[in-house]
Amino acid sequence: MLANVFSATSLGLKTVLVTVEVNISERGLPSFQIVGLPDKAVAESRERVLAALENSQQAVPDHRMIINLSPADTPKEGTTYDLPIAIGILAASNALPKEKLGSYFFAGELSLTGTLTTIRGILPLILCAKQLGFTHACIPFGNADEVSIIDGISIYPARTLNDVVLHLCETTLLTQLKVKSLTHFYKHIAYEVDFADIVEQYMAKRAMEVAASGFHNVLLKGPPGTGKTLIAKALPSLLPSLTTSEVMETTKIYSVSGALTTQMPLILYPPFRSPHHTISRIGLTGGGSSPLPGEISLAHRGVLFLDEMAEFTRSSLEALRQPLEDGQVTISRAKGTASYPARFMLIAATNPCPCGNLGSQDKRCICSTTQILKYKKRLSGPILDRIDIHVFVPNISAQKLSMNIEIESSATVQKRVLQARNIQKLRFKNECIQTNAEMNTKLIKKFCTLSDTASTTLKKAVDVFKLSARAYFKLIKVAQTIADLDHAEAIQEHHMHEAIQFRVSE
Repeated sequence: MLANVFSATSLGLKTVLVTVEVNISERGLPSFQIVGLPDKAVAESRERVLAALENSQQAVPDHRMIINLSPADTPKEGTTYDLPIAIGILAASNALPKEKLGSYFFAGELSLTGTLTTIRGILPLILCAKQLGFTHACIPFGNADEVSIIDGISIYPARTLNDVVLHLCETTLLTQLKVKSLTHFYKHIAYEVDFADIVEQYMAKRAMEVAASGFHNVLLKGPPGTGKTLIAKALPSLLPSLTTSEVMETTKIYSVSGALTTQMPLILYPPFRSPHHTISRIGLTGGGSSPLPGEISLAHRGVLFLDEMAEFTRSSLEALRQPLEDGQVTISRAKGTASYPARFMLIAATNPCPCGNLGSQDKRCICSTTQILKYKKRLSGPILDRIDIHVFVPNISAQKLSMNIEIESSATVQKRVLQARNIQKLRFKNECIQTNAEMNTKLIKKFCTLSDTASTTLKKAVDVFKLSARAYFKLIKVAQTIADLDHAEAIQEHHMHEAIQFRVSE
């Protein structure tokens, strides 16, 4: 007696169809064996499935049972296969109609009582099922919101194994999940910090406006207590909501990581990740025996804020080089290779020296030249060269802090950011990018028009400050974003001057 049930496994964000083949033989001693490179969690499904069948008052065959997870050379991980294995056993023992199973996709973990519990990574699995032509899918009820934006496949959330069995027997049909639009999930967000909360620091706030408009990386350098962290935390209030494709892409990363909750079933807004400086290289870039996304992937299409950047380990910072350029990270381990998108906006904050007072007009720096050089060497030249905007954040006098003046709010600044983003959206409508920071050399030459004076200014700046070729093109990209904020068709001299000022602020 043989039955085939269909599920899938995730390799990074890629999914592979898994056929759960269940064979029940009356020959031989009663046994239950799972083959097909199962990990410990999959192997332990034997106990969960048998207990769930028994406690659901389903007949458990007292025969030799072999479950093959095909393709057999692909590693299988997690608890996704509990439900398909249980359905396969019932179908192989003729307790369920086999003819309906060909159009169904199953995924879910079973408790010992037969209750279906939430699993991670359900979104890429259902997208895979839809792409492969399955018309129906049974999943745990707790995963319903996460996949409710997918149309083109009938999804049936179930609370228990018996619910699925009765549905397949057409005794009591499950309620089909209604497709919801993204607007159903949008809620008003009260941001932690608004630009109106930040006194003075006009240069840094302008830098954040430019960064948000063009998705540029920023380094905030200055004495402690000047508001570097506050300015970085105000950045999310300037960023536009994610597009539908960005929501799907970012939510898949969080789904695979198991970071989604019932309160946050979808990632609708640009993520803001702020790891502590004690984080490991694997925690930052991703990895593990089974490669999982790191902080740079969880910050995809959002912000990665590295507070006290100089305190991060050198290996962790150097691992950011390739993702900052390519927008993705590839992790190779013994169990396989996984690639995750990592198109994030890096916002870094650091002190200019160990005591923090170098460059301050109010306090004297007590660090020796050797200490300052040693501290600066913690941030390598290649990493700093990949940061588009460098800003010094000075101290503010008590008199200015106590002044009661009207300060521009984030909502006002965001309007200008959205207008600049719309200009870029039209510019890159036939390209695979969305913002100025993502342009390569070919696209820069295609879309960026410099006036004669702007071109002359750029060449002089590169010669005087001995800037690299990468810095040359980054200056053009930042100047293009400034021109977009100014609604200018070409980059003018004053746009380039501002871009240069952000590049060589010290």
